[in-house]
Amino acid sequence: MTFADIPNQSAVKALLRQSVQRQHVAHAQLFRGQEGGAALALALAYAQFLNCEDRAADAEDSCGHCPACTKTAKLAHPDLNFIVPVTTTKTVTKDAVSSKFMAEWRAFVLDNPYQGLNDWMQHIGAENKQGNISKDEAVQILKLVSLKAFEARFKIVILWLPELMHPAAANAVLKLLEEPPPATIFLLVSHAPEQLLPTIISRVQPVVVRPFSEDDITAYLRDEYQVPEVKARQVAQLAEGSLGAAIASRDANADHDYFEFFRDWMRLCFSYGSKAADILKKSEEFQKLGRENQKELLSYSLGLVRKVLLFGIDPKFVPHLANGEQQFVTGFAKFVTPRNADLLTKELTDAHYHIERNANAKMVFVDSSLRLGGFLRV
Repeated sequence: MTFADIPNQSAVKALLRQSVQRQHVAHAQLFRGQEGGAALALALAYAQFLNCEDRAADAEDSCGHCPACTKTAKLAHPDLNFIVPVTTTKTVTKDAVSSKFMAEWRAFVLDNPYQGLNDWMQHIGAENKQGNISKDEAVQILKLVSLKAFEARFKIVILWLPELMHPAAANAVLKLLEEPPPATIFLLVSHAPEQLLPTIISRVQPVVVRPFSEDDITAYLRDEYQVPEVKARQVAQLAEGSLGAAIASRDANADHDYFEFFRDWMRLCFSYGSKAADILKKSEEFQKLGRENQKELLSYSLGLVRKVLLFGIDPKFVPHLANGEQQFVTGFAKFVTPRNADLLTKELTDAHYHIERNANAKMVFVDSSLRLGGFLRV
């Protein structure tokens, strides 16, 4: 993987490039970012950049074609090693360690490097078991770094989700960080670094990876998966910075236009006194969405209400709106103000809560519609 393969993240990419160009590569670095973000992808691109054999001194990316880049891109370089959470499965019935799952790991990451722990557990057939980096992995880690690099400048160990380490594995890693082997670089990729031992945190250089922006996710879905612009933006808004979540849900709600539903719903709410029958009809449409789509619609509605409020305060706060949203948001901003924004938000949040707990969808929808109509007139 190259830096160019990863949407945006320009500040982190520049920081990583400079560490190599200035020859100030820390032996242990902690890529910390949310699940579904760019932390693992950046660690992979950095590993390829570090060992690229045809990289110019001022290059901004790995060459992508030398033997080292070719092997690293396939996750098959002998000096690129992985430690990941695993558990026993139907194929690995005992002594589950990372090395026994490397074929599955390569397929998993090459398919999509923005996936999370649950995706990985499902991929290896863990069923309802929880994955961790077991105490048996401690011996494997020590063996892994006892050998010199085979052919690259650096031996690189990527430790994915170190917060899931058994204390024995964590102590083994700590010992290696305190007395690092020569020409070995540890790249820890964490979604919950606060769960790591403070002594480990103190011995790694932090690399803060920020969530993807709504624009980043929209462009990625549009360009890589040919998702229509309007739908891509709706999915991006729901994803809350997680490209992994956006990729996973791009097809799940492809048949539903949440903006159109919300627009028509708000118009009905505002005029509910004369259109009660239409609200009842809309509640049937809401019910047919199914529970997961109902929850996504309400999450989307919360996000759009926030946009409308910000737009009403100052349009500069919402610089990017899909073409279909622009006209509606401009008009709706007159009715969403600091006076009623909290009331509208709480009502939509409560509706999401009740749907999540299997309340009758039609009853929740009608009740919320009546309340929202009253709030819009505040």
